[in-house]
Amino acid sequence: MDHREHSGRVLPFDVTHRLVLSIAIPMTLGFMTTPLLGLVDTAVVGHLGLPDALAGLAIGAVLFDLLFASFNFLRSSTTGLTAQAYGRRDGHEQQAVFWRALLSALGCGLLLLLLSPILLWLGIRLMGPEGGIADATRTYFSIRMLSGPAALANYAILGFVLGRGQGRIGLLLQTLINGVNIILAVLLGLWLGWGVAGVAWGTLIGEATGALTGLAIVLRGFAGEPRPTRADLLSRAKLTQLFALNRDILIRTFVLIGAFTLMTRIGNTFGAVTLAANAVLMNFFLLSGYYLDGLANAAEQITGRSIGANYRPAFERGLKLTGLWSFGLAFAATVFFFTLGPALIRLLTTSEEVRTAAETYLPWAAVTGLTGALAFLMDGVFIGATWSRDMRNRMLMSFAGYLLALAVFVPTLGNHGLWLAMNAFLLFRGIFLVMGLKKRAYQTFLSAQ
Repeated sequence: MDHREHSGRVLPFDVTHRLVLSIAIPMTLGFMTTPLLGLVDTAVVGHLGLPDALAGLAIGAVLFDLLFASFNFLRSSTTGLTAQAYGRRDGHEQQAVFWRALLSALGCGLLLLLLSPILLWLGIRLMGPEGGIADATRTYFSIRMLSGPAALANYAILGFVLGRGQGRIGLLLQTLINGVNIILAVLLGLWLGWGVAGVAWGTLIGEATGALTGLAIVLRGFAGEPRPTRADLLSRAKLTQLFALNRDILIRTFVLIGAFTLMTRIGNTFGAVTLAANAVLMNFFLLSGYYLDGLANAAEQITGRSIGANYRPAFERGLKLTGLWSFGLAFAATVFFFTLGPALIRLLTTSEEVRTAAETYLPWAAVTGLTGALAFLMDGVFIGATWSRDMRNRMLMSFAGYLLALAVFVPTLGNHGLWLAMNAFLLFRGIFLVMGLKKRAYQTFLSAQ
């Protein structure tokens, strides 16, 4: 959908390498602390020497992501709408976007917390763990669900600061959340011997710390400015716009998380050792993804700002520069994992069976940065432009291609086929989005011509 609510004015601004990197570098560093957290969590449980505990952590984390990452629309829509208001130089609407997002986040978080026993039961039924794996999954999920309201509030807060191009604040918040989490995971999970429970408690405390700090920073920025009225916040037109945007992004995100859940589910059929090896390698994929997410965020902010400013040259320049940096970093990530992947695997687990299996499938995880680079970049562009319907439809097309790849490759190639299908899915996402880019840009900036 298009959201050109400005009066038709063109508000030019320059897009430079410096602008791109001022957003991308802090957020790349911040997002890289998230897979680092995953690596630490995996290492803490992996050093217990119990494949069941490591597999249970993997399933519990996937279940949590299935729920909470489905609410990533709270960050995405907030970023796009804030960036467009920022491009129009509409400070009043920026505040209104923030409060709508925060109230939505807290409401969703409380609802998930109330439903958590049912959601856990459904998750166990969906993923099918048994015995010690199921016990570890229940422990991790039950504790981590308590962080629901804080975790979703962090989505809204991060989306707001990214929409304003405040990459340093985003870095501060991400580093604080994951830093506290990492320290407590090691302290509680390893030193005090709490294992999976210690890892989960560390996550909860980290999320709460980040939410309180982020809220304080944002409110301080609002000091001295008039607050939106209740009528502003409950504007029917604005809420309709927000709900439609969130609906499409929710569907798109749910399909995305469903694809990763399906991968874990299929991996579980290959046994605990293969599932644990895939869990180790998924950290490499996440590291590549978060490595590129900083540039996707730069694309979000520049795209949204250029649409708000009604200035197409900034859009085109931003697309060119973020694309250049995205593929350069993707290539670097691939080289890194081919070179140091075996050493990282040995660091993450003491189980020789899991090490051997992970090294066998390492090449598939190492190339995910390259196969996914275009998808990450296009996600940023479409989120910033709030072209949510296009994102939704092309994600569904990509998922159909993924299911076909699973049906063709898994029966003949086993776990190799599973990783091949995942790489194909990443390629489908990027290609299908870029196919619709030119037409949507023309429609959006038509009024400026």
